[in-house]
Amino acid sequence: MQILVVGSGGREHAILWALKRSDKVKQLYCAPGNAGTALIAENVDIGVFEFDRLVQFAQDASIDLVVIGPDDPLAAGIVDAFEAAKIPVYGPRKNAAEIEGSKIFMKNLLRKYNIPTAKYETFTDYGAARDYLNAQPVPIVIKADGLAAGKGVTVCFSREEAEKALEETMVSRSFGAAGDKVVIEEFLEGQEMSILAFVDGETVRPMSPAQDHKAVFDGDKGPNTGGMGTYSPLPHIGQSIIEDAIENIIKPTARAMVSEGRPFRGVLFAGLMITKDGPKTIEFNARFGDPETQVVLPRLQTDLLDIFLASINGRLNEIEITWSDEAAVCVVLASGGYPGSYPKGLPISGLEDVSEDEALIFHAGTASKDGRTVTNGGRVLGIVGRGAGIAEARAKAYAAANRIAFEGKMNRTDIAMKALV
Repeated sequence: MQILVVGSGGREHAILWALKRSDKVKQLYCAPGNAGTALIAENVDIGVFEFDRLVQFAQDASIDLVVIGPDDPLAAGIVDAFEAAKIPVYGPRKNAAEIEGSKIFMKNLLRKYNIPTAKYETFTDYGAARDYLNAQPVPIVIKADGLAAGKGVTVCFSREEAEKALEETMVSRSFGAAGDKVVIEEFLEGQEMSILAFVDGETVRPMSPAQDHKAVFDGDKGPNTGGMGTYSPLPHIGQSIIEDAIENIIKPTARAMVSEGRPFRGVLFAGLMITKDGPKTIEFNARFGDPETQVVLPRLQTDLLDIFLASINGRLNEIEITWSDEAAVCVVLASGGYPGSYPKGLPISGLEDVSEDEALIFHAGTASKDGRTVTNGGRVLGIVGRGAGIAEARAKAYAAANRIAFEGKMNRTDIAMKALV
């Protein structure tokens, strides 16, 4: 089969890596891709929002399956565009992708169907939002309604911080139109957990859980990012808690989407907090997480292509999905200044010194320039170590990460430490 993956980050590189292992794959393409995807697929210079050009390429190249990686084009209806052209595509339609595209839609859905989540209120008027905020205890969470590249959420530990976050979101418009509406949400305490699931309507096939590290600095300090590292499985979280989340959050949400006339087909990502009252929903994403994908897919034993095809053909309930007992830890190497402004075009050294047996290297923000791999984004690389347990996988990830260099390179040094306590 000939397959096109749409996107240019570490998630897309990991999806391509997993698909490459299938003996049914003849040729892989990635649009627009990066320096890493070019090693295993043919990059196609078409942007993720150029729907007409992407559809035309798929027709001209006789593409058998399209897989959508990023959130923005899903929310804009890229799946609908491919379906209109009768091209098989994996991912949710626009009306289902709204579960990520609008936090207000998601929160209202959960409230309507009594699915556990934090208490909240939504606002379109800054004055009303400020008055409500001033009557709430801190810590508190301010969320831009729309997509903001994983950065539209601010956890505020003081009233001054909360007032500043609200003003920056709604008045200064630091997240653009995404902040025209906001969710003000109670702060949940506990451990975070991410569960991705292959979903086709009411059929839910959960993946092995992972845990992300959102804050940019060690000790969960500093501003939120798209993710500075992750690990899977979660040996310190009991199976009963994981099952609770699947049975009382993810499956009911899939059924709710069907009831709302928005059946979900694709990867449904639940961001959860394990509170003293059990798991509660922080967010839903409508696609593979990044960098969760980088530790989950290397543990997948079932052919990923078989899962995609079964879902598209309405047979997801018939396929057996198995996972390795092996652990995986991903350490993200980021550009200096991220998640603020950062330079691009800096040469990267050491990539050729790491074999796949030592660690997997998934490119996130890279490009090729004059025959060299250079930085081209905030999150540059995801270094994945694998081992019999978290400790071994973590050691391998950091050993490889320390051999890779570029000017201003930064990374957290405490990824997966919670699993070792």
